[in-house]
Formats: sequence, C-alpha cells, structure tokens
Amino acid sequence: MNKAVAINGSPRMERGYTAMVLAPFIEGLMDAGSDVETFYTGHLKIKPCACGEMYCWYKQPGECCLKDDMQMLYPKVKRARILILATPVYMPLPGQMQDFVNRLCPLVEPFLQTRGGRTRARFREDVQIRKIVLVSTGGWWEKGNFDTVVHITQELAENAGVEFAGAVIRPHAFLMKKRGQLTEEGKAILDAVRRAGYDLVKNGMIAKETFDAISRPLLSEDELRDRYNGLV
Repeated sequence: MNKAVAINGSPRMERGYTAMVLAPFIEGLMDAGSDVETFYTGHLKIKPCACGEMYCWYKQPGECCLKDDMQMLYPKVKRARILILATPVYMPLPGQMQDFVNRLCPLVEPFLQTRGGRTRARFREDVQIRKIVLVSTGGWWEKGNFDTVVHITQELAENAGVEFAGAVIRPHAFLMKKRGQLTEEGKAILDAVRRAGYDLVKNGMIAKETFDAISRPLLSEDELRDRYNGLV
C-alpha cells in the first residue's frame, strides 16, 4: 500500500486553518488507497539540531545523537512513499517545523554530487520517500507570500533526490469560514483539496487547474488590506 506521513507544524494543531486544509487532502489520499499517519509537532518533543559536528554524517552515519520523539518518527518517515509538510506561513516557518526539517539530516546519505549545477545529496537507500508535497495556509492575500516556504520544501526534495510534488497553498484561509462555519466557497476549495490528494496517488501528480482552484482569491487585494487596516 502507498504509505504517507503528514507532519503538521501549526502551533494551533487540530484547531488551525492548516489542519482544516490538510484534512481533506489526507481524505483524498486515503480514498485513492494510501495509508496515512499524521503527526503534530506541537504534540512532540523535537529538540533543535544542536550537535554542531554532523554526527549523523561523519561519526555515526544515519543516526541522530539526540534522543527524543524523532527516534519514533524516523522509521515511520523512512517507510513513507509520500512525505507531507503542512505548515502556516510564519517568518518563514514555525520553530518546531523548522526543527523537524533540520532533524531529517540523518536520512540523507553523506555523499555529495553536482546535479543541475548545484551541490546535492540524496536520501539513504533505506528511505522509501519518493515525493514531498507542501500543504500551507496563510492570512495575506497573495500567493507570493508563500514563496519562501515553497522554496524550502522544494530545496529539501531536490537535496534529497526525490520529487517535489507541488504546493497546495491557501491564501487568506480565514475567509473560508464565516461565523465559524465553512462558506460555500470554502467547501468548494476543500473539495478541490480532496481531489488534489486523490490525484497525487492515482495519477502521480496534481493538475495545475486543481492547484489554481485551491488558491483562488476570495476577494480583491484592496478589500483584504482594508479589512486588516480597520478601514471597513
């Protein structure tokens, strides 16, 4: 069975907009036959990568010197074919999410090569990940606000020698709800998110029109800015 692991780095965990968007994406994966496990960094004890000596590359290749909840996550992540990073946009990532990404270093083979004019590595042979996908939410209007988070995820995939399967991004996600309930537009967006998860497993990719449907504007940029600035 196609196995996936989702890491939700939102400090609001189950209550956040990131969880709201991630849930139908996972439903789509499962409808297509994938087995999915979800973990919240807020429920885990993940220390910052602090050895400073590349212990997992040079002293004990493939092993982390820090003993915390990453020791439980490593075998699960290794067995996954799809790794989903789910996060809100901060500056750029919530701290615990950045710690998780940094702590993936033991899964990378300590052997460098040049690919596409860049120094790259790749996952170790026992790591089954073939695709990394981003699911992200933000409060600002434009998709460009996600550029740094998208770049981090894409670089992780390329440095590890696997496919970056794309970014499911939802700007001004809070407008998908009104008085605590999903709007009709919000429901349509989550339907597109569910389709994205299904297609990723069934077709191996997410169509551009599906990405566009998920991230489409819900009002004009000027209207949203006026709301934030208390002008309406």
